[in-house]
Amino acid sequence: MIITYEYRILPSDDQAALMTEWLELLRRQWNDALGQRLDWLTATRCPIDRCSLVSCPLPVSEPPLEPNYYRQAGSLKQIKQLSRAYRGIYADVLQQNLMRLDKAWKAWQVPDSTGKRRGRPRFKKAGELRSFTFPRINCPKAGAHLVGETLRLSKIGSMPVVLHRSLPEGFVPKTCTVVRKADGWYVCITLEDKSVPSPEPVPIKRVVGIDVGLDRFLTTSDGEVVPIPQYYRRAQKHLARQQRQLSRKVKGSANWKKQATKVACLQLHVARQRKAFHYQVAHWLVGQYDLLVVEDLNVRGLARTRLAKSILDAAWGQFLDILTAVAVKRGKQVLRVDPRGTSQNCCVCEERVPKALSERVHDCPRCGSWDRDLNSAIEILKRGLRAVGLPLSGCGGSWVTSPLKQQLREVILGSSRLQPVRA
Repeated sequence: MIITYEYRILPSDDQAALMTEWLELLRRQWNDALGQRLDWLTATRCPIDRCSLVSCPLPVSEPPLEPNYYRQAGSLKQIKQLSRAYRGIYADVLQQNLMRLDKAWKAWQVPDSTGKRRGRPRFKKAGELRSFTFPRINCPKAGAHLVGETLRLSKIGSMPVVLHRSLPEGFVPKTCTVVRKADGWYVCITLEDKSVPSPEPVPIKRVVGIDVGLDRFLTTSDGEVVPIPQYYRRAQKHLARQQRQLSRKVKGSANWKKQATKVACLQLHVARQRKAFHYQVAHWLVGQYDLLVVEDLNVRGLARTRLAKSILDAAWGQFLDILTAVAVKRGKQVLRVDPRGTSQNCCVCEERVPKALSERVHDCPRCGSWDRDLNSAIEILKRGLRAVGLPLSGCGGSWVTSPLKQQLREVILGSSRLQPVRA
């Protein structure tokens, strides 16, 4: 089992300046290595896929070798000889930076198991690279050592760590990643315990369908509602005021840097509020149900619409990822189904009932009227049950072998008075 704990570190001013210099040098290394790969790709690219029958000119020289990780890592010794600044960086940190680039390059070149590829790696501007990794910790040849509440980094020095929670017993530290955020420096320690078995799936006794939205954060098929907090919209006026003050200052000045830090800390606070809320809701749902059925939403595509600000404020993608991670650790299951038509189809008679986004009531001419989000949640639940081959029930907790439309109608009408739930 592998887990990651994040702690705040308190470096001195000289140590913070040195780590900032490391990040800038690592950023230049990333850009230079990425430039070599892109130049090789351009030099070896051919506009046609076959030779001419009349004539085909021979290349003047041999084609260049592909600058993979091993060739670029082998040139680190030469880089240190040419630049004295890179001599002060721990060797493993430079290698880990090249490993990150190699992983991003392969994710762009080679599709994953689903046939999708990531975007092309980008050149990083000043300040965009905000972390570096020591691949070993608390071993004889490690560059990082955590002893008590003190972290000692090779070529940087020792600094106190705010251990707000102790390391779990039996877990061995594997890697150490130093991260710079708007409000200070943090260290992420990856821990592993091979004796802890992977959680086995629990028997499915209670299932639920979850419909996320913008009017309410989510509605379950049992009729429970979680209100949407809208953290960004609440902080929008204060954030706009701070950004106006930033725009009035001379870019690059000391006052501009102070104000930019204020804006970044405010954005970080909003992000932390949202993430904490997502974890609370995820633990509440996983604690109640064994199988959670959600929509497989294309959040990136939805964020290009007129509702982009509200969709990004709700952060459905982050919530679904957190829900999946929490469920896996507790032996529960999260199933994603096709979202098309979940809000237009009637969950009782399966007839299509077209409605605009502003219409919040599902009005079926054959079955009656009830809440639109509740109808979507029950439809999502039915699709999930069909996917896993389980019998359909009137609600998430009670099972019946021969489902009837009348049972669904009674459950819907009984849950039509939705009550908000605090996670």
